[in-house]
Amino acid sequence: MNLKLINFALLAGGLAVSSSLWAAPSTPAMLSNTCAGCHGTNGASAGPSMPIIAGQPAAYIEDSMKKFKSGERPSSIMGRLAKAYTDDDFKAMGEFFGDKKFIRHKQDVDAAKVAKGKQVHEQNCKKCHQEGGRESEDGGVIAGQWKEYLQINVSDFQSKKRPMPKKMAEKFEGLSQDELDALINFYASQQ
Repeated sequence: MNLKLINFALLAGGLAVSSSLWAAPSTPAMLSNTCAGCHGTNGASAGPSMPIIAGQPAAYIEDSMKKFKSGERPSSIMGRLAKAYTDDDFKAMGEFFGDKKFIRHKQDVDAAKVAKGKQVHEQNCKKCHQEGGRESEDGGVIAGQWKEYLQINVSDFQSKKRPMPKKMAEKFEGLSQDELDALINFYASQQ
């Protein structure tokens, strides 16, 4: 009797272990589901310190994830999470979120700063951050991004924790804190 019970337990355990080998490969949606806890369903973040990743260019998401994984882009959590994924996973996630709609949220902004920020954008940023930040040569969509998230990034750029493209650094470093705050308000106001 004990021998039958042992054989049954071994058979059941073997089936349980081997059934995971038959599982279907991860889909882009499955890989991206892990992002919903912080970035919201389908990347439409509802929290001001979490960026909206829905509608971001696929290449930007893929590149960002690689930089989180390597440590080139600073993070508190993303670097640790990115280590669990492959470059193919990053590509799939980028395509998944890139196909979603960027959801802009109404935010409190200072109208005078928005007006000044528009001028600063026109003079310094519009060549790369086109259409008021809706498109970008090398980066992500910043028009309508959360104000707090934009402030975090500006701080990372100022402290040099996060590297900037050379042409951005040339423009950015010449801006005053008031001009940077105005830009944040301008981009956050874009609907």
